[in-house]
Parts: sequence; structure tokens; C-alpha cells
Amino acid sequence: MPAGSDYLVTGGAAAVVTMVLTPIARAQAVRRSWVTPPDDRRVHTVPTPSIGGLAMFGGFAVALGIASQMSGFASVFTTTSEPLAVALAALVVTLVGFVDELKKSRPNHRAVAGLSAPAKLTGLVAAGVILVFGGVTLWHFRVPFLRVLVLPDDLRPLVTVLWLLGMANAINLIDGLDGLAAGIVAIASGAFFVYSYRLDNAELLFGPSLGPLIASIVLGMCLGFLPYNIHPARIFMGDCGALLLGLLMAVCTSVVGGRADPELLEGTSGVSGQTYFFFAPLFIPLVILGVPLFDMAFAIVRRAIRRQGIVGADAGHLHHRLVRLGHGHRRSVLILWLWTAILSGLVLYPSVTGRGNGLVPFAIAALALLLFTVLHPEARKRVDGR
Repeated sequence: MPAGSDYLVTGGAAAVVTMVLTPIARAQAVRRSWVTPPDDRRVHTVPTPSIGGLAMFGGFAVALGIASQMSGFASVFTTTSEPLAVALAALVVTLVGFVDELKKSRPNHRAVAGLSAPAKLTGLVAAGVILVFGGVTLWHFRVPFLRVLVLPDDLRPLVTVLWLLGMANAINLIDGLDGLAAGIVAIASGAFFVYSYRLDNAELLFGPSLGPLIASIVLGMCLGFLPYNIHPARIFMGDCGALLLGLLMAVCTSVVGGRADPELLEGTSGVSGQTYFFFAPLFIPLVILGVPLFDMAFAIVRRAIRRQGIVGADAGHLHHRLVRLGHGHRRSVLILWLWTAILSGLVLYPSVTGRGNGLVPFAIAALALLLFTVLHPEARKRVDGR
């Protein structure tokens, strides 16, 4: 089983390589006019390079290559084809996002449409098919407080692809402010690494798990990219980065949440203080990634009520609403980061401490953040019309 230092090496490699490649990607984007122009929906005011996802993919590829040569991860790479499938699927979604950014970039900086929704969907489904053929699928999961559900063979591919589509679109939709998506995914991947590493240590996963490795790499990628993406951003991750992060989060959550041994989970249902930890492994990422997933669900409902295309763009996302409420760019990002941290702590506390009495402090923190969001002087001025 890999040691904690092994994950530190892979995550550190992803961070360093991403940090080195990002300014190179930015320079190439500026020279070739691969930039995202400002428009009514976006908050930036100057054309900004939008291919940071290429640097993130470089960090991922190098870190995965380093892991393949480490003895601690030997069982992960020698007993399964999953790492190769993840690498190929990551390449596919990165290329799809890159082509989309190229189509949206023009030398005169006018905003134009990128790839069509069917074309993007085709690319994501192709990546999902690669994952399925490589064995990266959900097997079974436990519904909270109910029994373990084992997915039949003919449903596994469909559920796996739908899980990928949901994660990829959630990250893509939340990527609307400088540093927002990278920060949220950094917090979420760090939290999920702690959770999956503990599951692995407790021998509650079938065989060698790819999940903790991918989570550590994603954390490193985000940390390496954030210095260039904090407001005012010098480069955006673009669709190539958002779709890549969505795919990798889908992979690590599915191979952990969908692989926990159902017999062992059944035997731990009565363990005091670890309800979240043992009862619903696939439920954990839904809470940790609650901010982008809620934003995606809210966007679908909002557009359906208005009879708009579900895949269309608008300015009704959570981050847009916080900015309009008067919080400004940096504070809006900080608020959504804090929500992700609170949700992550809510599900991590029982697994780390072995006690289930952590709801009260996290509920207090959530209430305090809610009051700050609504009652901040700038927000009150905006609501009162002053």
C-alpha cells in the first residue's frame, strides 16, 4: 500500500510542473491570440488567455508518469488498465476543451460561440467510453441509511458516463470567477484524498485503488495553477481545464465511492460516530462538491422554468449573484471556498475523529457564513437600493 510520502511526491510533482508550464501556456496564448474576450456574462474586462488547462494536463501527465515508476504504486499500474484509461480519457476531454477555446478566440477579441453542445457531449461520452473499457466504472454503492445497491453489468457503463457528465458540467459551470473553480476543486480533492486514504487504510476498498492517487494529483494541479488564476487572473483554465478537473474528480470519486466493499460496509453500519464514513461512500463527494453540484442543479431548474436551453449560458450562477449582491470578486470567491470547506469538514469530521458530534460547530459556521453573505454592509446597501 502506498505511503503518505508517495502521495506527497505525486501531488508535489503535479503542482511544480503545472506552475512551470502555466506561464509558458500564457505566453503562447498571448502570442497566438488564444484569449477569452470580455462580454456581458463574464466579469473580466480585458482579453485573457484561456488555455491554462493545457498546463494542468501537463502536470497531471508528469505526476501520473512519476507514480508509475514508484514502487508504492506498482500494484495500481501492474494489475489494472485503469491508469492508462484515465490518461487517454483525460487527453480526450482536454483536446475537446482546447478546440472549444480556439473556436471562441479571435484576433479581434470578439466573443463567438465555441463548440456546439452536441460536439462537447460527444467528446465527453467518448472519454466515458474509454473509462468503461479500461475498467473505470462504478460497481456498487450504499444509499444513505439503506442497503447496498449492486449495479448490474449492463447499467455500469451508463451510470459511469452519467456520473462523468455530471461532474464535468458542474465544474465547468462554476468556473466563472478568478480562482473559483481551482480553489473549490483544490479543497474538494484534498478532502476526498483524506477520506479515500482512510478508506484504503481500513481495507474497505476492493484491491489497489486509483482514487487517492488521482485526488492527490488533482490537488497538486490546482495549487500549481492558483497563483496565476487568483484575481486579477493572468490566465484562465478554460474548458480544457474545467472538463479535465471534472473528469478526474469523477474518476477518483467513482473508483472509491463505487468500489467500497459492500460486505464490509454492511458489517460497519452500527459503528458509532462514523455514519457518513461507512454508510454512503458515493454520497460523500456529493456533499464535498455540494457548491458546484447545487449550482448546476439550480441552473437546470432555472433555465427549464424560463424555457431556455439547458446548455445555454446565463448570468444567474451563484458567483454572479454574489457579485450582484455587492460582495465583489475576491469576497464572492472566498465565500464559495468557505462553503466548500464547511461541507468538506462536515463529512470528514466523523471519519477522522471517529465521533459523530461534529454537526453543531459546522452548522454554526454555516450559519455565520450565511449571515455574513446576506448582512455584509455592501450586500445590505445593494438590497436596500442605496
